[in-house]
Amino acid sequence: MKNVSIFVPESAVLEAVADPRYLFSAANQFLQSSGRPPLFEVQLVGLNKEVKLHDGSFSVHTDKLLEEVEQTDLIVIPALFGDMSSAIEKNKEAISWIIRQYEGGAEVSSLCVGAFLLASTGLLNGKRCSTHWAFYNEFQEMFPEVEIVDGSIITEENRIYSSGGANSYWNLLLYLLEKYTDRDTAILAAKYFAIDIDRESQGAFAMFNGQKSHKDAEVKKAQEYIEENYYEKITVDDLANLVAVSRRSFERRFKQATNNTIIEYIQRIKIEAAKRSFEATRKNINEVMFDVGYTDTKAFRNVFKKITGLTPIEYRNKYNKGAVYN
Repeated sequence: MKNVSIFVPESAVLEAVADPRYLFSAANQFLQSSGRPPLFEVQLVGLNKEVKLHDGSFSVHTDKLLEEVEQTDLIVIPALFGDMSSAIEKNKEAISWIIRQYEGGAEVSSLCVGAFLLASTGLLNGKRCSTHWAFYNEFQEMFPEVEIVDGSIITEENRIYSSGGANSYWNLLLYLLEKYTDRDTAILAAKYFAIDIDRESQGAFAMFNGQKSHKDAEVKKAQEYIEENYYEKITVDDLANLVAVSRRSFERRFKQATNNTIIEYIQRIKIEAAKRSFEATRKNINEVMFDVGYTDTKAFRNVFKKITGLTPIEYRNKYNKGAVYN
């Protein structure tokens, strides 16, 4: 048997507690239906016997207190809700337990922004991690020693797993299920829960909002210029001259402030404008491409797919059902 311990944190997202229990319990039924014994012993564990969520609207009753769990095979850390610093503080007593279980051989997984609690253990230092795309900047500020994998749905490193935003955690759960059982069982679960089993990127769902939480006035000025003139051909030299800073120094400061190179930032602003156009207008691919300052179809397609995980046509067809397909 595989012991699966789903930690029920204070400030948890209720669905991220219920769904992993549902999946692994259903997997036991799938196995039994095929003539095999159930594999997973699933339990909800916590700091208290009852955890109230969403201002008391819901209560989760745990099967065991953390101190009662001597050893487990897999820890699942659900997504957190609200202010991340506050949520970590409310659950700090669980940190030593997670570390101890990991050092004892357990695998540890985080769902969506559960990565914040996982990272607070220090187990992710020097490692890669996935989390919700909207929390990248906050995560990087809080945990600079952890490498965010931009756009990734699932990240695995040294028995530690993390998933991208919101419902992306289903892909991680299916990934773990396949690892513990087999491909056929994972496919059956994917069909049962209507999940795209091999989705690899959350890029198509991400909305890029320029990182402006820094205090570098010259970089902010350049960011604002890019956002107001994305339809133009903008060069690094143009921007360096605009803010009267040497190119080399400006490139270094821009990367430090935004976590993007200047070219990456320009591309992301242009692609975000293209996405909005595909979603809201009936313009064809070439029209949108020219509107955001691209003249090379191949270059536009490559950059668009790199950032969103979809081609321009795929994105338009997915998010604008009224588009003219040409």
